[in-house]
Amino acid sequence: MSASRGKKLVLTNMSSLLLQFTNVICGFILPRLILRNFGSDINGLVNSITQFLGVISLLDLGVGSVVRSALYKPLADDNIVNISKIYVSANHFFKRLGAIFLGYVILLMIIYPLIVINEFDYIYTATLIGAMCISLFFQYYFGIVNSLLLTAHQKGYIENIVQIITISLNTIICAILIQLGSSIQTIKLITSLIFVARPLFLQCYVKCNYKIDKKIIYDEEPIKQKWNGMAQHFAAFILEGTDSIILSVLSSLETVSIYSVYNMVIVGVKNILLSMASGFSPLIGEMLVKREIDKLNKFFSYIEWLLHTGITLVFGCTSILIVPFISVYIHGVEDANYIQPLFAVLMTIAHAGHCLRLPYNILILAAGHYKQTQSNYIIAMVLNIVISVVTVKWFGLLGVAAGTLVAMIYQTVWMAWYDSKNIINWPIKSFIKQCLVDVITIIFASLATYRIPLLTTTYKSWILLAFKVFSIWFLIVIVINMIFYRDNILSIRKEFMKRIDKNRISV
Repeated sequence: MSASRGKKLVLTNMSSLLLQFTNVICGFILPRLILRNFGSDINGLVNSITQFLGVISLLDLGVGSVVRSALYKPLADDNIVNISKIYVSANHFFKRLGAIFLGYVILLMIIYPLIVINEFDYIYTATLIGAMCISLFFQYYFGIVNSLLLTAHQKGYIENIVQIITISLNTIICAILIQLGSSIQTIKLITSLIFVARPLFLQCYVKCNYKIDKKIIYDEEPIKQKWNGMAQHFAAFILEGTDSIILSVLSSLETVSIYSVYNMVIVGVKNILLSMASGFSPLIGEMLVKREIDKLNKFFSYIEWLLHTGITLVFGCTSILIVPFISVYIHGVEDANYIQPLFAVLMTIAHAGHCLRLPYNILILAAGHYKQTQSNYIIAMVLNIVISVVTVKWFGLLGVAAGTLVAMIYQTVWMAWYDSKNIINWPIKSFIKQCLVDVITIIFASLATYRIPLLTTTYKSWILLAFKVFSIWFLIVIVINMIFYRDNILSIRKEFMKRIDKNRISV
């Protein structure tokens, strides 16, 4: 890997990791304040509206991923003409989407309040939707194409820094407003106005740093497979976004609130892990377009093991620690039963499965194999919807968790098989071996830690519990991987010692 590639990868991954830590910390603070000051029903209402507003992302039909893939080659070749064509085509698409979004929000403001009319006043719900939609509109109208361009050019760290600043500022201002007794509508309106700054900044940055010809004319559509990202995008939304909607329609806002608290913790953990791999996709895309297959195989071998091992460690600890954490987090909130251990385990496994598919999905997206992989995404989407809808009536939270889990397992296995046969000819036995090592690790570490008690419902006690659990899991992960992946462990140790020696010399 060149020095330039390495620097961009480190900057992107480190800024992304910091962003996710910021998201997790701020994501815990605001919902907690909302729960304490407004109650579970309002928290459930806010999360339900968030998911309904998120439906608009379905309308981009996965074009965002296709645009990013299409940009890899012209950026690598420094072909400003093709970059401009792709930029202009994508910009036209997303501006049309912004107009559609306005129409959707108007319909939502008319119809959604009727769904919760027995619990909240019509005007109260409609104004809350209006306050929450502003930043999303600006994102689609001004920000998405610029974000895709920077990410494809391995400059995602610029957007990450802007997001860190806006998220932190929003948390501070909203916390003050809540303490002053402001309405939830006022709080969400201020949030939207703060987040408008991000797309406006990105637009200015791209204008100053890229010579995009926004008046360029093209005869042929520059974004190939523009419509073939549809299945992938639908699947991503269905797998991650429909649980709250199903619960809103078929269950209660109280159940939505319980789901949202667990989902907040698990998604926070997942996003931290995903941030560690945020720079891999454009790097793999560049290797593919330059046909650096030997380098790609070596790199993929390493990141497959690294991600599997990291995911097993982090989500394994999460499965043990999440219920104790929730008991501390919601301490004092007694209007719903938030202690749901079986649901917590199922959701943790489901999202771990989503992360395990990451290296294989990165290859598919980087290679631009959208049309070839549509069937996999459609089947996963159908599995999640059918299982969730059929089982939610009898099992509630467990039903939607089961639907997500089955879909994630299917998709991960299918993607690994597809990559091994069609992109880099990676042996499928490597995937099977890695999964067996994951299972062995989980069994031994779970047996060693699941009985460790939370002594008191305080954050101090939970941190002590987390330290004990993580230490045991980390030791077991190292021992098992020394048996099955000794060379990788020794390679990491060697690199670690080299950096220590380098720092000593520099000092």
